[in-house]
Amino acid sequence: MRAVACLMVLVHHLVLRMNFYKIPPALDMTFIIARFGNHGVSVFFVLSGFLLSRPFWLALDRAQPLPSLRIYTMRRAARILPGFWFALTVGFAISFTVYGFPLDAELVGRYIAGFFLMSQWHWRTFFPVQGDGPLWSIPFETTCYVLLPIGFLLLFNAKLRSRSVFVNRLLWIGIIAISLVGHWLVVTYLPTDSAGRGWQYSFQGGAKEWMPRYNPIGFFAIFAIGVLAAGVQTIVPARRSVIYDIIGALAIVMGAWQLPQSIGGPGEGYAWLGIPYQFPLLPLAVAAALCTLPQSRLLARLLDNSLSRYIATVSFGVYVWQDIVLTMMQKLMPWTFGTGSDDVLGGWITSSLVATAIIFAIGTLSYVLLERPVMRWARTRENRMTRPAIA
Repeated sequence: MRAVACLMVLVHHLVLRMNFYKIPPALDMTFIIARFGNHGVSVFFVLSGFLLSRPFWLALDRAQPLPSLRIYTMRRAARILPGFWFALTVGFAISFTVYGFPLDAELVGRYIAGFFLMSQWHWRTFFPVQGDGPLWSIPFETTCYVLLPIGFLLLFNAKLRSRSVFVNRLLWIGIIAISLVGHWLVVTYLPTDSAGRGWQYSFQGGAKEWMPRYNPIGFFAIFAIGVLAAGVQTIVPARRSVIYDIIGALAIVMGAWQLPQSIGGPGEGYAWLGIPYQFPLLPLAVAAALCTLPQSRLLARLLDNSLSRYIATVSFGVYVWQDIVLTMMQKLMPWTFGTGSDDVLGGWITSSLVATAIIFAIGTLSYVLLERPVMRWARTRENRMTRPAIA
């Protein structure tokens, strides 16, 4: 799932570099659907909710204490912050050195807001740097990291805690409902004005167009569906069965079908309550796949392979560096991606292959040299924290 989400977003950004007016007619639909690879962001959020909540569900069902929030926080910080801060700083530097944006209080303020993971609350800071657009989603996701244990604190509360696993899942559905109400309130009462709104006004104009439908509370609803999926998966019988293959395959088809549903509308795929990326059907399809694929027979062997594991492993670096590479290529080599060529498709394919190789090389280096060492250091600290004292 992580590999699929990574490739969806990468294809989306590659397709944005294609001149849609010069696409061969036979490939029109292919490129149009590929344009909606941005929906992979929703897959990332569902997957994060699924993975991070499993220890909480297991502890809740076993009547154990709430998992250590200190360890939870340390793990999340070690996984996200080093790679994010490095890419953020590089993106900030090239904003005023390569791209020529003025190094003023506005640019610095956006960087600071992003550095402290607070850029998600206003359109002026929504995109923390000009040099790396996809970084907007990292502070959104960290908001979900904060809201997740808050939700579970309610479920672990002695007055609300239930011995029934089904009641606990119903309580989490209530938390999803609360987040949807919060999203509706934001959209209804915090609209952006029309001055300077639109992508023709660069990133900040695009942020005004996205907000308030893009807000951390609405994205927590996507994330929380993944949390619910983990709650279901932990009580599903662990034995493998072809039934899970069938349900998983249907979920994959349902999820893939959501991409063409966005054709004819905004590229963001706004759906129920204005939440982007075909909410809630796409997140529910991903959730159903996550609930069933671990117990499948054939699909588990097909999908869990060395290539998908590699892509998933380096996916964070690929995500945070891809826009820097693609935009730098266009800036330094204006002829890339078929621009000004009679063979637009051939030029786009060649540039896309070169860009993909560079992006994965940087993503791999980011993981090997930065992300993995910090995660190993954090795990060592964690082991020291949990090691029993010797009298």
